[in-house]
Amino acid sequence: MPIVNRKKIRPDILKIQDDAFKEQMKFVLQFMELEENKRFNFQETYKKLLDLNELFFKKKAGMVELHDKLTDEERNYITRLYRYAFEHSTILELENYPIPAEIEIKSIKLDKTPAEWVIPSDPIKDHVILYLHGGGWIMGSPLTCRRLNAAITEATKIRILSIDYSLAPKHPFPEPLEDCIDAYKWLLANGFKNDHIIIAGDSAGGNLTLTTLLKLRDQGIDLPAGAICLSPATDFTIADESYFKNAETDSMMADLGAFWWYVAYFAEEDPRNPYISPLFADLKGLPPILVQASTCEMLYSDATRFVEKAKKAGTNAILQSWDDMPHVFQGFRYELIPEVKDAISKIADFTNQLFKI
Repeated sequence: MPIVNRKKIRPDILKIQDDAFKEQMKFVLQFMELEENKRFNFQETYKKLLDLNELFFKKKAGMVELHDKLTDEERNYITRLYRYAFEHSTILELENYPIPAEIEIKSIKLDKTPAEWVIPSDPIKDHVILYLHGGGWIMGSPLTCRRLNAAITEATKIRILSIDYSLAPKHPFPEPLEDCIDAYKWLLANGFKNDHIIIAGDSAGGNLTLTTLLKLRDQGIDLPAGAICLSPATDFTIADESYFKNAETDSMMADLGAFWWYVAYFAEEDPRNPYISPLFADLKGLPPILVQASTCEMLYSDATRFVEKAKKAGTNAILQSWDDMPHVFQGFRYELIPEVKDAISKIADFTNQLFKI
């Protein structure tokens, strides 16, 4: 049974989501026709996933228990399916609605981690945003966040290094975090000063942004000038009631069966580990952090509680929120949602203040 209550979602948002779902379903069908996937029963597997998802939101079972009700083979199949649909629908959208021609996309390899530069025309010299994509730690790539990165780089005039960090379930904690730390060190080793760097990310990438800051601080490495987090996950215990309450209005996340993604990432670790759940960390000594979120998404309280705790610790943490917006709405096209332009503009204001541009 779907968790989302369509009557509670703004009509224009609902249409965008429905249109996107139709496009993604074309690639789901394409995925099913690939020879290596024909032995799987998609309908049976997906129904099982939705049934477990319903149990999770009705609080009849915890996420670890429900994660274990999916076999390794089922989790790997679902992961491959989501990645395929996400990547291919992104490619189609970028073909139909290209990013501005003056923005340069350049592939690069940072030691072991693939990445891409997203470079605006006339970029600010020697400044960079290290971007960590979203996707629930199981999917996503520099490609899937390219439109969002293009919007940010166009508004800020700061080049972006977007990295393709390792993904669960094959590469659980701490591998993705280590990739992010290594990328930051690569920037330092290649001539970028720490106070000319911002770390940014959305959703799972927002989580990795915060845990990267914590790890850098604890290792005694010079911290970046600041951080930007779009709808970050900060509490892997999912202890706040609003996570469940807001599922009815989270048109991006609620019906995906994301309950097992957390477990796939933290694996055998304690979910209260501050390098997994930054809400449980000592937040002293961090640079300025901008957090943006929607009041109707499941991760809204992750954002608000983190900002409140960071402020109490003396960190300059800023929360900006919008009503009725989908999860990481900043990645949508300007012409679809007016709030996108407002959010991107506020990101540019934050970077201008940090770098005194």
